[in-house]
Amino acid sequence: MKMRLLTLALLWCGATLFAQDYFPENDGVKSKNDNYYAFTNAKIYVTPTQVIQNGTLLIQNGKVVQAGSSVSIPKNAVVENLDGKSIYPSFIDVYSKFGVEQPKRKPGGGRSPQYEAERDGFYWNDHIMPENAAIASFKYDDKSAKELRKAGFGVVNSHIHDGIARGTGVLIALNGEGTDANRILDDKSGQFFSLTKSVTKRQSYPTSLMGALALMRQFYKDADWYAQGNSDTKDRSIEALLENKGLVQFFEAKDKGHVLRADKIGDANGIQYVILGGGNEYERIAEIKATNAKLVIPVNFPKAYDVSNPYQAGYVSLADMRKWNQAPSNPKVLAENGVTFSLTPYSLKSPGAFKEMVLKAIQYGLPKSKALEALTTVPAQILGKGNSLGSLKPGAYANFLITSGDIFEKSTTLYENWVQGNKNVIEDKDIKDIRGIYDLAVQGKTYTLDISGKNDEPKVEVKQDTLKLTSKIAYNSNWLDLSITTKEKAEIYRMTAPVTAASDNLSGRLILPDGTESSFTAIKKSDFEEKKDQNKDALQAPKIMPVTYPNLGYGYAQKPKPENILFKNTTVWTSEDDGILENTDVLIKNGKIAKIGKDLSSGSAKVVDATGKHLTAGIIDEHSHIAALAVNEAGHNSTAEVKMEDVVDAEDIKIYRSLAGGVTSLQLLHGSANPIGGRSAIIKLKWGEEADGLIYDNSPKFIKFALGENVKQSNWQSFSRFPQTRMGVEQVFMNYFQRAKEYDAKKKAGQPYRYDEEMEVLAEILNGERFISCHSYVQSEINMMMKVAEKFGFRLNTFTHILEGYKVADKMAAHGAGAGTFSDWWAYKYEVNDAIPYNAAIMQKQGVTVAINSDDREMIRRLNQEAAKTVKYGGMTEQEAWKMVTINPAKLLHLDDRVGSIKEGKDADVVLWSGHPMSIYSKAEKTLIEGATYFDLEQDRQKRLAIKKERTELIDMMLKEKSGGGKMKGPKQSVKKNFTCETL
Repeated sequence: MKMRLLTLALLWCGATLFAQDYFPENDGVKSKNDNYYAFTNAKIYVTPTQVIQNGTLLIQNGKVVQAGSSVSIPKNAVVENLDGKSIYPSFIDVYSKFGVEQPKRKPGGGRSPQYEAERDGFYWNDHIMPENAAIASFKYDDKSAKELRKAGFGVVNSHIHDGIARGTGVLIALNGEGTDANRILDDKSGQFFSLTKSVTKRQSYPTSLMGALALMRQFYKDADWYAQGNSDTKDRSIEALLENKGLVQFFEAKDKGHVLRADKIGDANGIQYVILGGGNEYERIAEIKATNAKLVIPVNFPKAYDVSNPYQAGYVSLADMRKWNQAPSNPKVLAENGVTFSLTPYSLKSPGAFKEMVLKAIQYGLPKSKALEALTTVPAQILGKGNSLGSLKPGAYANFLITSGDIFEKSTTLYENWVQGNKNVIEDKDIKDIRGIYDLAVQGKTYTLDISGKNDEPKVEVKQDTLKLTSKIAYNSNWLDLSITTKEKAEIYRMTAPVTAASDNLSGRLILPDGTESSFTAIKKSDFEEKKDQNKDALQAPKIMPVTYPNLGYGYAQKPKPENILFKNTTVWTSEDDGILENTDVLIKNGKIAKIGKDLSSGSAKVVDATGKHLTAGIIDEHSHIAALAVNEAGHNSTAEVKMEDVVDAEDIKIYRSLAGGVTSLQLLHGSANPIGGRSAIIKLKWGEEADGLIYDNSPKFIKFALGENVKQSNWQSFSRFPQTRMGVEQVFMNYFQRAKEYDAKKKAGQPYRYDEEMEVLAEILNGERFISCHSYVQSEINMMMKVAEKFGFRLNTFTHILEGYKVADKMAAHGAGAGTFSDWWAYKYEVNDAIPYNAAIMQKQGVTVAINSDDREMIRRLNQEAAKTVKYGGMTEQEAWKMVTINPAKLLHLDDRVGSIKEGKDADVVLWSGHPMSIYSKAEKTLIEGATYFDLEQDRQKRLAIKKERTELIDMMLKEKSGGGKMKGPKQSVKKNFTCETL
């Protein structure tokens, strides 16, 4: 009766609370209910760090009035004794889709090319939609709300998960008894961004990660220009961005690297984003911490792989095995490093799995207080609602959980989730626990009755001696319904009984198989006991494998550091006028080549006996596509605004393999999807560093251009993007450089101008500040490109591929262009039909600086042998051949003052070979970059053994997980995409 009165009172309260106070009252006599509700004798978590034992929580009109150990309870209060129970603030999810209609991909058709937007009066790119408002498509979803409340959530921050600029969000209290008038707490709860374009828009640009980043940069620049009143037309997208710039700015990254990329965009525009992470931040925690960003962390930890089949187990990479082992420790690592973060069920199939994931994070070391902060006070702080949400301080919304005990214990029951003072029953806290073992007496026979399972959803097992009978049970509102079916005659006995607090035994009405009535009794013999986990190891956090740099096979426990090293008595290939020096010493000191000579003193330097071995400068690959997350931005015919530096992949295993082939530097080039491609990244292969750590400091500026079949899309069957012919390609260059010339003139004249990153880059070419590497094959196009350049007063730096270079070598030399070419590739597509293996030697003899490059993930590992081919095809000397992979590419990249040869004062980027560096039998024994050893042949052998040992250990852990009943997934091979010039 008490519960019924309380419920009635709350409904009455709700009816008055949730009507607008200025609505007319024409349907009867009404009065406002100002009753208080007092919850006494509870353990109250006012905040994660302010806990009251045996306290009282007092609420009124959906708000907290007071929480304390000595609260004065008003006379008009409904009092509920919560002796032995706990009260927590309800959880908050800041990154939700709740109630907001999500766009669906349109059927049929491909993407529209170039600038063809579907909207008028908005930003030119359809994937930029800051004008979208989640409130406009919000509809309260009671079913989803119940699932979220059951998981402990009281408030969610929802938005449209579509597009790069996604518009504003809506903050919702999960109050099923209210209306939108009161449960919508904020109809502009933040502004949202991502790196993923819309599924509903057909505009093709951007087609890549680097395009998305460039689009964001330009969008912010355009917004600044617009804000100064420079536009003659209205742009509703930019106006929405500017109007909402004071809101919390959220960015969906979903990966540790993207967290850093997003933060860079924010830093460039004076914005500190709240960033949705990927759960792998522990791998680069120092860099993540340095962003000072608040993170939203999903807890969708990976399942173990079923590695019981030893052959299938071989498919699973060590990196993926480690991810299963290490990912649950991510929240702990963030907490230990002082990173502010909230937790979200984002990416979970159901909120019902959320508690299990949070408990796993706690099992892996996340303190419970930090877990509670990440679900209450931190999300409230992120949303700027610290006074009204996330705590039980006076004035806050009465959003709280009533539990049987510690909310972060598996056995704890969540009874009620109150939202804005409205009660939502999850499990009946007043229901008596009837679980246990009974002697059941029915018609003169005694059975063993075993009731187990959950208190409100019990399971039953009935036995006659050792014979198990078919049985069913239902338990509701302290009424028990039970049925058993006998084995002999398949007769059904039905029983019902009230459950009272006065007795642990059960007795009630019995309906016999023939329909007559009788009675039954069940005498309790013992209480229910939770079954202990048979796999005790499952209750403990498994051994967490140490993170390496990068965090995959062949990573380093500690990043390599420069050493002072003296290579003694070796054959030195200087790639300088000194040629090849026999029986010579080379001293490496402070990352530089300090001395070259005979009988050098080692001092404190480490001595390496290199007798019989050869020391060379590190190989430089002028044209490569390894270590990239994307290679082509194909949405436009000019993409000078994109940067390969944005998409450097420091975790590409091909970096390590290239080091094993003696490569120390490379130019990471954009692909050949468009005449004017993206800007290059020139990197050192510092395996273990993060992406920015690979890029040359004060790097020369380069960009990729392209000619031929690819840019006119001969092989892609695309007929909607200009150009479609080689004549059109020439006109693209003429048009863009004319525009850049006019743009630069306006800028230099001091006139107002709209900052255009694409034009800025092309103007750098006109001003001799940026160099061009041009993808090329056919002599007619090579001639055309040089004429266009000369018309606009600049020179082509490098023609790459250039397999018809031998036909125009004299003109190239006169123009001042260099060449990066293959040693002996030919006839792999139509425009390569005239290629010959003598190409490199012929160009070199005409005075062209020639480099042999790879453009291939495999060939980069044996560029030493590719250089040797020019000795056979063209009769080049060994020294000149070797220069084609060392000092010549350094010259083409304008780095020859720093690398490319063994010369005092240059960077100590050197390779120690076991024999002649161009022999197929020689191996790189040591590869150094700036005096640090990034590849060592003996260490490589040790790494292989360590990998084998670690895999065995992780497989054992997974097998134990399976035997303990853990959730598994099938073995899967993770294959990283390999890029070429033509990859889209």
